[in-house]
Amino acid sequence: MTVATLFSGVAVWDGHSVIGPTDVLVEAPFIRSIGSAARTSAPMGCTVISGARKLLIPGLINGHFHSSTNHLKGRFPSRPLETFMLFESPLDTVNPPTPREVYLRTALGAIEMLQSGTTAVADDAFFLPHPTPELIDAVMQAYADTGIRATVALDQPELPEVEKLPFLDALATGTPYDDRLRTRGAPAEQLLDAYDHLFSRWHDTSDNRLRAAVSVSAPQRVSLDYHRALIDLSERHRTPLYAHILETRTQRVLGHQSSRFSSASLIRYCAEHDLLTPRTDIIHAVWVDDDDMDLIAASGATVAHNPVSNLRLGSGIMPLRRMLDRGIPVALGVDEAVCNDAIDMWSVVRMAGLIHNITDADPARWPQPQEILDCLWRGGAHALGLDGSLGRIEAGALADLALVDLSGPAFTPLNDAAGQLVYCASGADVTLTMVAGRVVCADRHLTLVNQGDLLAECRELYAARAAEQEHMDSQAAQYLSIYSAMLDRARHTEVGMNRLAL
Repeated sequence: MTVATLFSGVAVWDGHSVIGPTDVLVEAPFIRSIGSAARTSAPMGCTVISGARKLLIPGLINGHFHSSTNHLKGRFPSRPLETFMLFESPLDTVNPPTPREVYLRTALGAIEMLQSGTTAVADDAFFLPHPTPELIDAVMQAYADTGIRATVALDQPELPEVEKLPFLDALATGTPYDDRLRTRGAPAEQLLDAYDHLFSRWHDTSDNRLRAAVSVSAPQRVSLDYHRALIDLSERHRTPLYAHILETRTQRVLGHQSSRFSSASLIRYCAEHDLLTPRTDIIHAVWVDDDDMDLIAASGATVAHNPVSNLRLGSGIMPLRRMLDRGIPVALGVDEAVCNDAIDMWSVVRMAGLIHNITDADPARWPQPQEILDCLWRGGAHALGLDGSLGRIEAGALADLALVDLSGPAFTPLNDAAGQLVYCASGADVTLTMVAGRVVCADRHLTLVNQGDLLAECRELYAARAAEQEHMDSQAAQYLSIYSAMLDRARHTEVGMNRLAL
C-alpha cells in the first residue's frame, strides 16, 4: 500500500527562492505533485500535515562522514590529522568492537542527523582492525532501522604506516615502534571479500535507501592494484569512490618527497594513473594548486568540503572559489563526529558560508548563500550519485524532506530565506524529517526506533568501556614523539603554497 502525505499550505524552497503557501503531495518514495493538483489528487485517507508558518526544504545531504567515531565527540584536543588519527583510529586496539557496539554507535549518528533534518549521508566507515560481515551488517542494519538514506563504503588502508607518511621510514628505524609501523593492513583479497559481502547483501536495499560505495581511504594508503580494483567495482555498480586527497600540508610533502609518487602532487599521481573518474569523491582537497584543480575539473570528479573538520585539525582552508570557477562539483560534509564534535550539517553550512571571506580581499569573490546551498543540495546529490532525484523539491524527485519552523527567532522576520538558511538556521528549527516519503523524525523524536532506549544503551555501554578507552589513549600517546618529529620535518619543507591563516 502506498504511503501518501499531503503538506497543506506550506512554503516551499524551490532551489532559489520561497514559493507558496502551496500544497505538496508525497506518495512514497517520490514527490508526486506540487500546487493545486496536489490537493485534488490526494488519495482518500492520506496523512495531512499543516504547513502553516513552515518551510519545506530538501533534506540536508552529508556529503562525507565516518560513522566509526560517533561515540567519541569532544574527547580529544585539537591536533594535526596525522597525530589526531593515532587516537581516533589507534594502531593498537585492545578489544575490537562487537556488532552491537557498532550498531549503537551508527544509530547514535543517525539519530543526530535525522533530528536536525539530514536525510542522506555518504559514510566512509572504517573498522578496527578490519571489516567483517558481522560488523558491516551492524552498520547497515542501524541505517535500515532508523530510516536514513546511506551510501556506505569501507575505509580500510592496505599499506603500512611508513608508506603513508613522509620521513616516517627513516624516523622509525631502530625505534621500539619499527615493526608496528611497517605492519601492513588487511590484504587486498580480504578487503575485496568484504566488499563482495557489502554489495551482495546491502546494495540497493531498504527501498533503495541503502547503497554500497567503495573507498581507497587515500591513494597513499593503498596499492595501485587495489585502487584500480576498486575503480572497477565502482564502475561496475555505478557507485561513488571515496578518496581523501591532499587533506593536509604533510600529504603535499609526501607527494613531493616520495619516489613512489614521482615527486608529484597526489592529484597528478592519480590523474596520470587514470585514478580520477566522474565517480570519484575527492575528500578535503585543501592543499591543491591550480594544476590540481584543472585536473579535477577535467576528470569530472566531485570535491567534498569539510570546513569545520579542517579547522578542528588545523588542516587549512580549501580554495572554494577557485573550484567553483572551474565548475568542479562541491559537496559539504561533517567528516566525523570526533573532529567536528556534532553531526550537524547546519554548522557545516554556516562555516562554509563564512570561512572563505578571509581568503580573498575582493568581497565580490566571497561565497554567496545561494552558492553554499547549491553545494549542500546539488553538490551533495552529485557526490552520492543521485543527481536529479535528490536535493530538490519537484515532481518525480525523491521525497527526502525537512520541515523548518518559520515562527522561531532564526526566521523572524523572514528577510532572505537563503541567507537565513545559511547563517541563522540550526537543527532546533527542524520540526519534521521525511526520507523516501516516510516521516522518520517528528518533534526531534525518531518514529521507527526507540531513540531513548538506544541512547540509554549507548551511555551504559561506553561507561563500561571507559577504562579500556583510557588504555587505548595511553597506547596511542606512545607514538606521539615520532609522529611529532615527522610533522616538524614536514612543516619545514617548502611546498610552494599556503592554506593556513598565517
